[in-house]
Amino acid sequence: MKLTLKVWRQNGANEPGRFETHQVEADEHMSFLEMMDVLNEGLLAEKKTPIAFEHDCREGICGSCNMVINGRPHGPNSGTTTCQLHMRYFKDGETITIEPWRAKSFPIIKDLVVDRTSFDRIIQAGGYISVNTGQAQDGNSIAIEKDLAGQAFDAATCIGCGACVAACPNGSAMLFTAAKIAHLGLLPQGEVEHKTRVQSMVNQMDEEGFGACSNTAACEADCPKEISITNIAMMNRAYMGSVLGSQK
Repeated sequence: MKLTLKVWRQNGANEPGRFETHQVEADEHMSFLEMMDVLNEGLLAEKKTPIAFEHDCREGICGSCNMVINGRPHGPNSGTTTCQLHMRYFKDGETITIEPWRAKSFPIIKDLVVDRTSFDRIIQAGGYISVNTGQAQDGNSIAIEKDLAGQAFDAATCIGCGACVAACPNGSAMLFTAAKIAHLGLLPQGEVEHKTRVQSMVNQMDEEGFGACSNTAACEADCPKEISITNIAMMNRAYMGSVLGSQK
């Protein structure tokens, strides 16, 4: 299949960017990143600079394959990362527009690669679980209500890719932050520091310059792990409760 690619090129956050148009031939069984590899091989053969894009596991786990494809983070398929998107979902002769995540808190490093270390700082602000119980207890011996365990597991599937930020018209990181808070706060091991954790992580999120949530639910629609926005509601309740409780 022959495709026309309009790819964003930019040398850095403070440099002007532009779209470049390229032609590429791809097999319908290729993944999207394999198609990008073919494009870069052609550019190298022509002694041109290849397109920078981030990738690692290519198994939908690491969250590094962050591209906006035809206006949607990770492309047209729901619950799918860019590396798990295959070319059979595109048509022969189609024009595909490829852009980086666009958010103030994700400055562009080069081309399609953005700096997502703001997410790392939010995680670091949450600290760690410091419950001192001696030797680690067998996890299977801790009684946890089934629904809570399921909610915690669903939140823990967040891979920190940033699609929620890219999809949000406000550039909000509420879904990411809420998922990270929920997967610890819903379990007994994380309850001890839950109040301080939610305050620290929300405050750090605000310091990083992410926007506020206006409940458009675009983050949930484009999340490759389909994490629910109910986590945002839980985070907001926990945050308000911790703030009001500390003022007494």
